[in-house]
Amino acid sequence: MTAYWIAHVDVTDPETYAKYAAIATEAIKAHGGEFLARGGRYRQMEGKARARNVVARFPSFEDAVACYESPRYQEALKYAKASSERELVIVEAD
Repeated sequence: MTAYWIAHVDVTDPETYAKYAAIATEAIKAHGGEFLARGGRYRQMEGKARARNVVARFPSFEDAVACYESPRYQEALKYAKASSERELVIVEAD
């Protein structure tokens, strides 16, 4: 079953976050992921708004989790944690 990464992000250091984005994009593609939304227009209907919203689709829930846990994504995540406030959830599609 298809799965999605849904991330809500406030970037605090754009230069460092760009390093995260470059490495994370590589890791996501290596695990069969593709971006459906990266930033763009949004309207917060409930909860805390974040300036950047990202949705990536993976072939399966297992692929999405494997990507997050991969050494390459963990390398990227160090940059994200140093340059943003964020939430990320992995959701399996019906």
